[in-house]
Amino acid sequence: MSKPLSLEKLTGVVVPLGAIYTKENSIIGEFADLIPFSEFCKKANIKIIQLLPVNDTGTQSSPYSGLSAFALHPIYIRLNEVPGFTELYETNQKFKKDYTAFVKAHKYTNRYDYDEILNSKNYFLREIYNASETGTSGKASDELKKFIKANPWVTTYSVYKNLKWKYMQASWKSWDKADQKKSAEEITALWNDKKLAKEHLFYVWTQFIAAQQFEAAVKAVHQQGILLKGDMPILMNEDSCDAWAYPQYFNQDLRAGSPADGENPTGQNWGFPTYNWKNLKADNYCWWIDRLKSAEKYYDAYRLDHILGFFRIWAIPSGDCNALNGHTEPYAFIKKDELYELGFDDDRIRWLSQPHVPTSVIEDVTWNHEVAHNILETLCDRIGNEELWLFNKKVTGSQYIWDCDLSSFVDDSAAYRIKDALVNYWSNRTLLEVAKNKFVPMWTYNKSTSWGTLNAQEITQLTEMFDKLNKKNEKLWAKQADEIFTAICSSVKMKACGEDLGVGIACVPEVMEKHNILGLRVIRWSRKWSEEGQPYVPFEDYTPLSVATTSVHDSSTIRQWFEAEPELPFLKSKETVSAESTKEAIKEELTFTPEIACTIMKECGKSASMWYISPLQDFLYINKKYWLENSDDERINVPGTVNKFNWTYRLPVSLEDLNKDKKLIEQIKDITKRN
Repeated sequence: MSKPLSLEKLTGVVVPLGAIYTKENSIIGEFADLIPFSEFCKKANIKIIQLLPVNDTGTQSSPYSGLSAFALHPIYIRLNEVPGFTELYETNQKFKKDYTAFVKAHKYTNRYDYDEILNSKNYFLREIYNASETGTSGKASDELKKFIKANPWVTTYSVYKNLKWKYMQASWKSWDKADQKKSAEEITALWNDKKLAKEHLFYVWTQFIAAQQFEAAVKAVHQQGILLKGDMPILMNEDSCDAWAYPQYFNQDLRAGSPADGENPTGQNWGFPTYNWKNLKADNYCWWIDRLKSAEKYYDAYRLDHILGFFRIWAIPSGDCNALNGHTEPYAFIKKDELYELGFDDDRIRWLSQPHVPTSVIEDVTWNHEVAHNILETLCDRIGNEELWLFNKKVTGSQYIWDCDLSSFVDDSAAYRIKDALVNYWSNRTLLEVAKNKFVPMWTYNKSTSWGTLNAQEITQLTEMFDKLNKKNEKLWAKQADEIFTAICSSVKMKACGEDLGVGIACVPEVMEKHNILGLRVIRWSRKWSEEGQPYVPFEDYTPLSVATTSVHDSSTIRQWFEAEPELPFLKSKETVSAESTKEAIKEELTFTPEIACTIMKECGKSASMWYISPLQDFLYINKKYWLENSDDERINVPGTVNKFNWTYRLPVSLEDLNKDKKLIEQIKDITKRN
């Protein structure tokens, strides 16, 4: 169990490392930039700096798409402070020309080019390494040997990275079969292959440099009396070193996500494999403990992303595109015999648990009975002479349906509509058979065709059965999370925080409190949702065991929030709008201003939460000169989208100018007075 928290109420700021910059190094935020940033934070009485994840994510710009649970991201290395850079710059004209062109091509912009910067930095790092003693000899220096001994994960990581290089960064699932599956002994043999030593040591050297620069920055942060808080994504990319090297800890046949809700009617499929907690437990959660201990070298506190996933994860079959056919892991289940006892025979159970596709669904698109039959025969088996069909065993998920070639029957437009209809039917069930004769209710069971055919007694019986399952599930989830937190939270001294947004499960806050894990309170979502008008929870009613914030990296900023919902009840400005005011006057009165930004920040700072940590963008709204013309450009990420915009946000001000802004510093100091 983690140590009890200090009673001191602290204010902090959260920022993606890549967003901050100095005038001298304006291409992308780097580890060294934490030093001048911490100077600003000290002046403003900010006591915590929270970073988004800084682990290696390879070609993915999202910091939550980890290529490694342990390795730092080389993109944050400051090149001109790498040993050997200066000598190479002064003696190698091509290197000097290339580096000068790189700096010139990537001057500060509101968003940075992740791919270009990453590729360029990797090129320069290789050039510096190749000119170094290790790069020349292919032998590890005493410093590198010491680093390897202290960080045993780096050998597996280096072998993996070298294979990624060999396969031009392709997913390990597309590698030659001999390289897709390597035992620990085979990975060690590759590491010990002298012919590959120089290549492997490049990745060790890169991690050594990154760790040196990060450690120096952390030391400077601590010297300012500031805590550093890290971010621990719960999931790993399926194309990660860890999923490749430790397949026993991951379920590659399942993908994590979230069930359907109002904003996501088909749920969310994040594409990451779920954990095999049984195998992790058998190994005393050593992978997770090692991960936390590695992070503890830099951080005083850490955020556990999607903490609900430690209780239960929404697990989706790998063959499905959306999340509708998912289920919780772990899960309590209904036995087939229990359904028999309720009076359901095999045919009725099949009706409840398998989609029954009427011929008319396809015929409505083709306007041809024979063509409809021909199409259905490619994916389904007909039930006797009925105009009803069951998906055949070849259909393993909705992706199979989307991939089916119907060009010999209909044109592209009709094919799309047919596939869309069939995908909808794929999830048209009351029960989901998770394992043989083991059933769970579909998340959307009450919208299924079969549910609509049940009589009142059957609905009551199944509803009562589902309610009992929910109670069993809560016990399973609480037990699993308690076991995990008991093992991992007690292994480090860092303060644990959990991202528990949208969680309505009673056991979650109970287990978090038991382990002294701070929850998260985002003011716009901290509301009494079941009450009329859905009023905001008063700030003084926030649980002390929490982190209060105005925004998160996946949400809009407070400026965007106010523009969308200007009538925030805790703002005094609303009270000044009289009933006689014109629409124009009301609109002007409710326009977002630095004063409103300051009010929101101050009000949130009054919360009972132990910590108050908000994004730096929200603090900067206090001064209008730091606003971008379009508020949308101030977002970090828009969930559900994949583009070059996401995760590449830059601050609109250099750290030098930020440190000189005495007025802003004094305004923030006013906000940070919380006790």
